[in-house]
Amino acid sequence: MDLFCDSLERWIPNLRRYARALTRDREQADDLVQDCLERALSRRHLWNEDGNTRAWLFTIMHNIHANDTRRNSNRPGTVPIEDDAAQPARPPGQMLRVAGLETAAALQELPDEQRQVILLVALEGMTYGEVAETLGVAQGTVMSRLSRGRERLRRLMEDGAPGLRIVK
Repeated sequence: MDLFCDSLERWIPNLRRYARALTRDREQADDLVQDCLERALSRRHLWNEDGNTRAWLFTIMHNIHANDTRRNSNRPGTVPIEDDAAQPARPPGQMLRVAGLETAAALQELPDEQRQVILLVALEGMTYGEVAETLGVAQGTVMSRLSRGRERLRRLMEDGAPGLRIVK
């Protein structure tokens, strides 16, 4: 394998994780990752060996997702044939799982710009500069969105669903 393919392969798990967080759907996330990798391969001539491959791939993914979101905003909603929501719900057995679900639900309440920055910084461990490069905004904008997003997330977690009561 060549250096380019090795570099792409290295970032696939990160791309999958971020795509899953963005789309909230496993199949859509897989499609987004595939589209991103196809675009990267077709634009191999633009790849800079000394550049930041991670930021380049995440920028490609971000742009594809933004274009898809914009395009789909004018379309009527769809319902999958095999709707998981129709399955009977089971209460989670662990407090950590419940807290994770509450956090995920609160994240979905954030505006896309704030959610994207929080996910790239907290989930992917990107620096502010890498996030700015990926999203095509100034580093100060990243810091501002992150600060507002964290504050809103805190408020949502405090004001959201009633806290769990531990019975002894």
